[in-house]
Amino acid sequence: MKIKKLNSALFLPFTGLFCFFLSACHSPSPSGSKNVFHLNISSGYLESLDPAFAKDLNMMWVDHMLYNTLVETDEHLHTVPSLANSWGVNESGLTYTFHLRSDVYFQDNVLFDGGKGRKMTAHDVVYSFARIMDPKTASPGAWIFNGKVAAADPFVAIDDTTLQINLRSPFRPLPELLSMSYCSIVPHEVADHWGKDFRSHPCGTGPFTFSYWDEGNALNLLRNPHYWESDSDGQKLPYMDAVQATFVDSKATEFLLFQQGKVDFVNGVDGSFKDLLLSKDGNLKKEFVGKFHLNKSTYLNTEYLGFLTDTSNEAMKDEPTRNPLVRQAINYAIDRKKIVTYFKNGMEIPATQGFIPAGMPGYDSSAHYGYSYNPAKALQLLAAAGYPNGKGMKPIKILCPNNFEDIVNFVASELQEVGITVTIDLMQPNILKQQMSRSKAVFFRAQWLADYPDAETYLVFFNSHFPAPPNYTRFSDPVFDKWYDESLNMPDTARWSLYRKMDSLAMSYAPVVPLYYERLYHFTPNNISGFRSNPMNIIDIKWVRKR
Repeated sequence: MKIKKLNSALFLPFTGLFCFFLSACHSPSPSGSKNVFHLNISSGYLESLDPAFAKDLNMMWVDHMLYNTLVETDEHLHTVPSLANSWGVNESGLTYTFHLRSDVYFQDNVLFDGGKGRKMTAHDVVYSFARIMDPKTASPGAWIFNGKVAAADPFVAIDDTTLQINLRSPFRPLPELLSMSYCSIVPHEVADHWGKDFRSHPCGTGPFTFSYWDEGNALNLLRNPHYWESDSDGQKLPYMDAVQATFVDSKATEFLLFQQGKVDFVNGVDGSFKDLLLSKDGNLKKEFVGKFHLNKSTYLNTEYLGFLTDTSNEAMKDEPTRNPLVRQAINYAIDRKKIVTYFKNGMEIPATQGFIPAGMPGYDSSAHYGYSYNPAKALQLLAAAGYPNGKGMKPIKILCPNNFEDIVNFVASELQEVGITVTIDLMQPNILKQQMSRSKAVFFRAQWLADYPDAETYLVFFNSHFPAPPNYTRFSDPVFDKWYDESLNMPDTARWSLYRKMDSLAMSYAPVVPLYYERLYHFTPNNISGFRSNPMNIIDIKWVRKR
């Protein structure tokens, strides 16, 4: 398979135009400082700076600069202290107690006495969590607590530095769940005063404070001089004086700006540049080595094809994929290594070990319950299903978001090799998501990103007690559901072992075709050090230094 390469000369034209565009979007650096981190928001917009609405990655990035959560996830997937020093759970698994820091202050704000930030307490945590659950807030993060916390007194401030969370039933991944941006702590004075307009008047405890936002054009954050964290030498964080964000919605343009030194970070590789930059093993080509930093790391994301498995659904009438043997055959008929090599330049990991992605506790690198490329086995399964060499099988249709057409076309050609005829219906991602949520998508292309660093976030995908989302396939198995319930009150090691059994059980029915586990590709200039991120792709700017 030949991949057309992008000529390197394309990096050079229009430099003056791009520089002019960027300078027009930037407001002046604070006090003329050069100690500014330049970030681009490639979605082209931010919906809100209120963490109760942090439903996409770019909002999470900015919220992580403005706010703090009780705990954080580090680059090694460890849940580490942040606003909470320590925590524990009682024997029943129903009551968590968090011990908070006593030296954290909200950022200065005119709504505080004297305009000076006041101390953060456990009462602020109670307010922030209750605010997420309040229907008047309409937070998309309400699911974090709804159905999990006790109906009466779910959040209790025992004193200023002690918080108690009471659950309806045990949920051992709770600390990991609380690392999500939705669970950032906000002050009631500011959030209540501004109401819905808190989206553009943020106030938190984070390393940077809000300065300026021209929506869709520029966002400026300044160093919080009263931030509570210090490095091992006692120097106050963050190191940078400011963060300035632009909103260029073209990834190709973003990389051009990066090459010109106008952007200090690029997340991922634009499809038009991957063949120019990367070899087939996912490494930088020699002509780019040393020109900038490339960091490759774990990303908790599984790209997959999904099947609707509810045979009582009218949409499943006469569908060949209602038979698990056909779904298994499809799994065996697809060469995932070719997908990764030819379409992803070796950037990803072929998903042959189940649905839980590489890097997540519970992932089994030696698992035999996944599916490898075996067309002979696919043919055997088709024959057993009553479709020898695909004979008698009506065409199956894949619903595909229009930005993934190339890979799905390859999948269709692979399936044709074993006699399965496939048609492809391209649609806008939001339309596809609606079809999946309404259980009208019989066979579809999608991805599943981790919300928090526990494999429960992947296995809930197969729990029959949940609607779509998360259970887009409508998979149902009583043994799986029983194991899921048992896992929620198990210590880590035992829970991870049961997670593998659950993954194995689900994969035996083939409700999904895992294609590949993603990896993060982060580019930074040579003058940047200390840039960090975790496997959920939450970036951390507070440690960054710029030479």
